[in-house]
Amino acid sequence: MAENLRVAVIGAGRMGADHIHRVHTRIHGAEVAAVVDIDLDRAQAAIAEIPGAKAYATAAEAYESGDVNAVLIATPGFLHEAALLEALERDIPILCEKPLTPDAASAWKIVEAEQKLGRQRIQVGFMRRFDAEYAALGGMVRSGELGELLMLHCRHRNPDTPPGFTNEMLINDSVVHEFDVIRYLTGEEITSVQVRLGKATSKAPSGQHDPQHVLIDTASGVLVDVEIFVNAQFGYEVATQAAFEDGIVDIGADAGPYVRRAGRWGGQVTPSFIERFGTAYDVEVQSWVDAALRGEIGGPSAWDGYATAACCEAGVEAQKSGERVAVVLNEKPALYAGGAPRAAQ
Repeated sequence: MAENLRVAVIGAGRMGADHIHRVHTRIHGAEVAAVVDIDLDRAQAAIAEIPGAKAYATAAEAYESGDVNAVLIATPGFLHEAALLEALERDIPILCEKPLTPDAASAWKIVEAEQKLGRQRIQVGFMRRFDAEYAALGGMVRSGELGELLMLHCRHRNPDTPPGFTNEMLINDSVVHEFDVIRYLTGEEITSVQVRLGKATSKAPSGQHDPQHVLIDTASGVLVDVEIFVNAQFGYEVATQAAFEDGIVDIGADAGPYVRRAGRWGGQVTPSFIERFGTAYDVEVQSWVDAALRGEIGGPSAWDGYATAACCEAGVEAQKSGERVAVVLNEKPALYAGGAPRAAQ
């Protein structure tokens, strides 16, 4: 691998633009060499202040330029499969925003394609593993300092949803993060999912039943519940309470100054995921770059992407049936041997 990663960022939308700025301004050992977007004007706008970077309408053009040796995929999930297969053919480091792909069958194709290379090239963008509070909680689980982990209580609240955000997307685009972080914290697979639909908010658009209560079991019997509430209005909140044998740990509380003044008290609520997890994204991308320069990955693998896709499928089925649905996984290949991989600490 060359001294620096010369990264092609595929997708110049909100997430892609954020990553382009991140790599250009805050990441060491990497530079933005190319931006790929079907909207070439948007790609060109994204590199306007990045000397030497070039804009392309297709990934093939970027690869053929000979100036790219790594790729960051930030397109919508339904486009990931083709982009991943194209990048794997070139045997280069890949950071793919979640989801790996939108369903377990296509995710498994990616796992199989990577196995043929004989080494892991794909890191999946589950940024919570790189958040300082989640990392600290993971350390407490692994150390055993509070005894065994027994239960997790998770809250995932968004102020509102963009147009076209479907009922299924509550699972596939939101609870997907909980599925991954549960596997990260426990180091084991999820075995079943149930979704309970109760009283719905009047703030949800037509076709959405919001909020929802998701019940999850892990292989060792850790019980997890997730409140997913994507039209909560007040702001963005992602928080977890962990119940151990010898203590309770809470993470994700509101940050910043807590002020008492003129008969009032309080602070500010995080407005979006960018503010809540901005630092985690920086750590995630830097971990990917550092690992890629060593010929490794620095976070969640293609297997993790596949496992969470299977959890999402079970979750969507549970939404519709109201029943407890088993998570069905293929046998884990030797390439991904071991427990659910941890984030770099």
